[in-house]
Order: sequence, then structure tokens, then C-alpha cells
Amino acid sequence: MQIDDSATIWSGLPLADGVPLLVVMHGFGAHEGDLAPLVEHLPPRFAAACIRAPRTIENFPGGYAWFPITANAGMPDMAQADDAVSAVSAWLDSATAGLTPGPIVLLGFSQGGAMVTHLLRHHPTRFAAGVVLSGFLVPGDVAGDEKLASIKPPVFFGYDPMDPIVPGAAFARTREFGEDHFTLSSQAYPVAHGINEDELRDVSEFLAAVLGNDNV
Repeated sequence: MQIDDSATIWSGLPLADGVPLLVVMHGFGAHEGDLAPLVEHLPPRFAAACIRAPRTIENFPGGYAWFPITANAGMPDMAQADDAVSAVSAWLDSATAGLTPGPIVLLGFSQGGAMVTHLLRHHPTRFAAGVVLSGFLVPGDVAGDEKLASIKPPVFFGYDPMDPIVPGAAFARTREFGEDHFTLSSQAYPVAHGINEDELRDVSEFLAAVLGNDNV
């Protein structure tokens, strides 16, 4: 399983030594273009890559997934989520080959948000921060959890307690883990399963703080 690099949508600065990189991951059934319009509202001083999930969805042409939907929403299979992490990690190795980019930040919506937390857990020293929008934590233990708790990278977590797609228990699990393993900025919004202007403004301010004055 691998990321189709030819489908990646790049925007912002060219990726080069010292340039911060924002990796953007869409939700289930969407594609690399879904969150691309959001990027133009974020701080401009980074290279942004909107990548396409590696799994096609049966009877859902043009829609992709990081892992299959299970009967219990918000409870994906750990092994399949691990496979997606491996795919993103391999893509990132290729995209940054020969370069020493600036801080690498992850941003994801729904399943893409679950990928943010899972990538941070597997590679706690690789990423500077994460943005989880209507996303959740994959249940179970990961080898990097202890290291992550010692680092506590900044993570923004936006969600709606009345989300019609992701159960409240999945959000509660994410907040509980995040309080112990992240420097967590958690905020509820009346967005159902979406993103509104207030949340986007808060994400922009969070990223500006993460990147620092030299990069915004």
C-alpha cells in the first residue's frame, strides 16, 4: 500500500531546506482536493502537501480511505491504521529525500485526523505538531506512546460533541489520551462533522504559534 505521489496537491512555498512542511490528510470518502481550499486560509510560510489516502473504496468512485470503516465508528483496526502510517511515512521519506525541511506539521480531518494522532504515536520525534479536526485516536497501545508523553508536542483538537458521524466516546478517548501525551489545545465548535470559520481561524493562530514569528 502506498501514497500516489502524482495525486499530491502542493501549494505555498517550494519545499526546500529549512522550509516548514504541512502534510494535509482528508477524511473517509474524500480525496486530496477536499482540504486544499482550506490551506490558503492558513499561515503562508510553509510548503503544504495535500495527499491522497491509499485505499480505494468499493462502489465509491473518486473516494479514498486511510483504513476501512468498522461496525463501531471511531474504532478502526490497529493493523490497518499501522499500514496507513507506513504508507505516509514512506511518502514523506521520498518527498523530503536530500532535504532538511523545517518543522513538519500534520493536519487531518476525520479519518485524516485519526492519522495525525497515529503518526505522532508511531514517530513522536519526527513531527513538530498536529491539527486534528473532527478526528479521533485509534484504540490500543503503540510503542511510541511513552516517548510521546515525554515530548508532548502541541496538538490542536477541534470537534463537535454532537457530531453525527464520530461518537462522543471516540472524542473523549482522544481528549483523555491527549491530555497525557500532547500539549493539547482542545475546543468544541458547532460544526456537526465539518469545519467553520471560527475553527479555521483558531487553527491558523495555532499554526502561527507553532511555526514561530520567523516563519509566518
